[in-house]
Amino acid sequence: MVIIELSELKIGYTVGKHQIKQIGPIINFNASKGELIALIGPNGIGKSTLMRTIINLQSTLSGELSIFGKSHGNINRDEFSTLISFVSTEPVRVTNLSVNQLVALGRFPYTNWQGQLTSTDKEIIEESLELVNLTKMKDLYIDEISDGERQRAMIARALAQNTPVILLDEPTAYLDLINKYDIIHLLLDLAHTKQKTIIFSTHELNIALSQVDKIWLMHNNGVKQGAPEDLILDSSFSELFGNKLEFNWQSGTFKQYKILNKNIALICIQGNIYELIVKALDRIGYSIDNKSTQSIEVIKLENEYSFKIKGFAKEMELKSIYELCGFLRKDQKADDRFQFRDL
Repeated sequence: MVIIELSELKIGYTVGKHQIKQIGPIINFNASKGELIALIGPNGIGKSTLMRTIINLQSTLSGELSIFGKSHGNINRDEFSTLISFVSTEPVRVTNLSVNQLVALGRFPYTNWQGQLTSTDKEIIEESLELVNLTKMKDLYIDEISDGERQRAMIARALAQNTPVILLDEPTAYLDLINKYDIIHLLLDLAHTKQKTIIFSTHELNIALSQVDKIWLMHNNGVKQGAPEDLILDSSFSELFGNKLEFNWQSGTFKQYKILNKNIALICIQGNIYELIVKALDRIGYSIDNKSTQSIEVIKLENEYSFKIKGFAKEMELKSIYELCGFLRKDQKADDRFQFRDL
């Protein structure tokens, strides 16, 4: 079931009285029920402008934007607050407001003019806190919890608003790596178990590739949408990044493209240690060639590894990958390790 439809949509704003400035390309996207969607594109392409347009903080320039088949312009503000909730990218810095009170703000569209909470409202607030695993922290003040917990509280507020659609503008922007993955995994779980349509903008491409159902991709040449794997297969990301990044099919991640200028043989049983050494060698400009006269032999001693170097002016045994990389870097001129492709 399609929930949001963007057709031939132009977004932007009015400069002065008459001049209209379009931001980004013409947009054709759609979002279905129970999907987690990542909005991806370079800075300045219009991701935040698109977010503001969908949540009705900004008017469309032209084209169609519909929600549940109803034209965006025909939805009044009260009805809108029951359809879409929004989590901003700005970190929450509020004193004397508890987690429970913050989440309760999500019930504002449904309370009376005095803002009184009914038993149903309180049950929804409790459920929202439980879904983001913040029940035990509900009485703490917002400035007493971590950034990751604050972001969970903001998501709980959006859940308490009980809308079928949730939009988030860079929800992982201020979080550490573990919390980045935790938040996106939480959003995926909410999309699937609660059948919410959740759309978030992000620069965390590697995380998005492994977690989302669909990607909305904006770039200067147009827009694309599809499963992450679809956009990899049809070279959409190559169009976005040009020759700056390459995709690693085994790891499912992007990395900076470089031409490796050194070869070395690696004598090692396939497994985690093999992959780690290959990754380290790649970083300093080496590719694996088992016909090379220079070699690394990996020796396992109980729970430790050592690395025997052969074919160099100096042959030795090293005790860590750090020492191995240091030896190889010293053996070659720094400028010859690798060359970046001309951009």
